[in-house]
Order: sequence, then C-alpha cells, then structure tokens
Amino acid sequence: MCRCFTLSLVVFLITSPCVAQSVQREVHHRDQLWLGYFNQTRLTNKFGCWLDVHYRQTDHFIDRPFQFLVRPAVTYFIKDNLRFNVGYTFVNHFPAKGLNTSRPEHRAWQQVWWNQKYHGLTTLQWLRLEQRFNHKIANDVLEDGYNFNYRLRYNMAFFIPLRGKELVAKTPFMAVMNEVFINFGSKIVYNTFDQNRFFAGLGYQFTPHLNAQLGYMNVFQQEATGNKYMSSNVIRFFVFHTLDLRSQD
Repeated sequence: MCRCFTLSLVVFLITSPCVAQSVQREVHHRDQLWLGYFNQTRLTNKFGCWLDVHYRQTDHFIDRPFQFLVRPAVTYFIKDNLRFNVGYTFVNHFPAKGLNTSRPEHRAWQQVWWNQKYHGLTTLQWLRLEQRFNHKIANDVLEDGYNFNYRLRYNMAFFIPLRGKELVAKTPFMAVMNEVFINFGSKIVYNTFDQNRFFAGLGYQFTPHLNAQLGYMNVFQQEATGNKYMSSNVIRFFVFHTLDLRSQD
C-alpha cells in the first residue's frame, strides 16, 4: 500500500507542473539565494524536536531580503525511519521593491516524515499539511485580521553516494528532489496549484550527523490571479544536523 501511495504521488509530482503550464500564462523571472539550517534532535525513544531556520534574498540573488522563516516542532518517533511532527512556523515576508512594510505569516503544521535506505540510494519523503494565517496588507499598510488557507506539500528526495554505497562520514553525494504544493480553502479560487520546487545539487556527509548541500533549485509558482506565474532560479545552500541525546546506558 505504501509503495502504491508513493508511486501515485510521484506521478502527481511529474504531471502537476505540466497541467499548470498548459494554461495560457504570463511568466515572470527572478534570481534568489536561499540559506537554511535543519536540526532534528532525538530526546527519548519516542520523542524529539525539530527546528529549521531560513533566510532568503532576491533580485540578482542578493539585492534585497525576501523572507525569514523559523519552524520549530515536536517529533514523535513511530519507528527510527518513520516520524510524525506537529509544529509552528513564523514567516516574515520582507517588503517588495519600492514598499516599506513587512508582512508576517503564522502557520500551524503537521507532517509525516519517512526515509528508506537501499544499496547505493537513500530516499526521503514527507507529507505536510499547513494552516496558513497571512496578515492582511493593503497599500503598504498592515490591516486588522488574517487571510486563511490550507496547503498540502509532498516532497520526494533521492540521495546517491558518489563514493561507496552508503551515506557514511566523509562521503560526497548527489541530491535530487521535488516538492509540490497544493492550496485549498474558501479563499483559494484560481491557484489550487501553488508551486513546484525542483532541486539538484551536490552534498557532503561530514559526519554521520552532519551534511551540507549546495545546488540549483527552480521554484515555479502560480499567483492568486491564476494566469500569472513566477519562475525563480535559486542558489540553495542547506545544512542538515541531527543529534541523539538518549542515554547510552
């Protein structure tokens, strides 16, 4: 059942951007730099915590700030390779060019995260549901209240060691992943398809608990009007850190 579910989602990943792009559209382009740090810490056999922090810049990669994001969560370990997260996200959307007011966003989120190891390949998947509260803004002024919608995200990632057959310490690797975002809720009219993120890059496993990845990501996003799209060319650098604080007795 799990394999069938994964296969259907992979097919959905491949076909969703094609369906979105079949509509007559106006596409704008921009260049960005995304920096991120991810930490997963295991506290007991069943519980742990999650934290990821991001800073993003835009326009010629580094002309001005774009977003700041911090996302903590509590983790429940169903198995070593299968986890459930419940968390909160704060996002600061910096003002667009020529404007002065940042827009805050608050999210609650729930996620199923699982990975599998094969001979010469590691896969990672997550399915995430977000409840998004976007602060209302008009004419460069924050207004009272929030716009609310749900968003569903599915990510599929492949990690291939470039030396040996396992991602052990001191191993370079290739990373390829795709994540699709779907909006739903009463406020969503024209952009049920939100965005697709495709990443390809290289990584290095410094220790069993620390790796870094650098590469190119394309973010193809549909705007609320439905016929306008943004294609972002992104240089992405992420650091991934895991800790196990369980007693070794």
